[in-house]
Order: sequence, then structure tokens, then C-alpha cells
Amino acid sequence: MSRKQKATKNVNLARALSKRGYCSRSESEKLVRAGRVSVNDEIQRDPSWRVDPKHDRIHVNGTPVKAEPKIYLMLNKPRGLITTASDEQRRDTVYDCLANANLPHVFPVGRLDKASEGLLLFTNDTQWANAITNPATHLDKVYHVQVDCLADEALVQRLLAGTQDGDDFLQAKDAHLLRMGTRNSWLEIVLDEGKNRHIRRLLVAQGVSVLRLVRVAIGPLVLGDLEKGKYRYLTQTEVKTLSNHTKFDSYSALE
Repeated sequence: MSRKQKATKNVNLARALSKRGYCSRSESEKLVRAGRVSVNDEIQRDPSWRVDPKHDRIHVNGTPVKAEPKIYLMLNKPRGLITTASDEQRRDTVYDCLANANLPHVFPVGRLDKASEGLLLFTNDTQWANAITNPATHLDKVYHVQVDCLADEALVQRLLAGTQDGDDFLQAKDAHLLRMGTRNSWLEIVLDEGKNRHIRRLLVAQGVSVLRLVRVAIGPLVLGDLEKGKYRYLTQTEVKTLSNHTKFDSYSALE
């Protein structure tokens, strides 16, 4: 094998299966270790075996694994679902909303915690997903947040100023009052980074509890009137527009 050929084998076998949309990385590792995967007609039991996804022949149970078409979805995530493919505690997951969709393997782009709702993206395009979730892109994410108090301008200013919480400095890029009730209120909060439970921790630091948290937009992509628990495919224009906001433009496959 030439030095150039060696350089092309830059993806491990488990990841290659995942990138082709066959199954998740963890499921791929199990298939490989079980001896059900061959590369160029030879069984490989090492998930870290390096392959060239463009040229190596990969089979599972004797059937060739071909790259699936790229898929891009948005889901209006209901409250109470966890963002994972499977759960040891057998809790309901976001994949329950896709159960009858007849899709190849897709994975969530980023996360929403169990108590949060709203816009959640899915894809089988690893590069696109990485660009969206990369902190360096500073892609705005917009949330509507119901809090257990009557919010005022002083609270908004404290959210904008930020606070230190452990090792993390938590701060809203933008925030303003949406509407006021008699006992609670709704805020719109914009983040351009996503630390774990960022908004909840930021508000708790101000003595405020979150009653509901709904993500309504990611960059230029808006949740709109998509029904709770329903999904739809993104249009080609939406995919490209979102990628442009991340400065990721490797989309010849969409042309």
C-alpha cells in the first residue's frame, strides 16, 4: 500500500458505518465486535480498524453498506422526552416521534434536556451537524422561557451581564420580556453558545425558576407552526441557508 493510500484510511470502521447512515456509532461497534462486518471481503472485529470510506467495500452480514442520501429534519420536541437513541431506564426518547418515519439512522444535532421543548434537528450528515454545534460558529439559538416571577428590566440586565457558576461563565447574548401574566412571565433569551442547562442555571443564579423552556429558532431556521411531536424535512434552501450561517459550504451533494 502506498503512502497516499494509507493517508486515505482516516476513518475507523465503526464511524464509517455510522457516517453511511447504517446505524449509530455504538451499534456499529457491537456489530464489528460480533464479527458481522467485513472490509474488502475480510471479517474485521476491531471497531477502530482504519478504512477509506470512498473505496473500501464494507458489508454487514454479507450485504453491502452504501451511503444513504443525506437527510435533514426538524422536530418539535415535546416535554418529557430525552434526547438519545436508547435509554437504560427505558424512558421515552425523541426517537419515539420518528418511529413510523421509515428513515435511515439519523442523530440529533445538539440536545434539549428532558424538560425542554421545541426545535430539535436530526440528520445523518456528520459534517453539517458538527458545523452547527461547533462553539466557534456562535450560531444564535432563540428560546422562549416562562419563569415563576414577574420579570423586570433589572432581571434582563443581569442575564445580559452574566454570572459565574462553577467553572462556567453563563450569559445571555440577548434577552427581553415577551409578555407578563399575573404570577409569571415569558422571556425571549438568545444564546450563541450552549453550556449544559445554560438558561436554567443562569436563571437559578438570579433566584428564578424555569416553568417552561421552548427553543423556537436556530440561526435563521424557525420552528414556526410545526405541531408538538411532529417532524418535517428541511428544504434544500433551509439546509444551505443554515450552513451559510456556520460558514460551512461543502454541499455539492445537494446541487
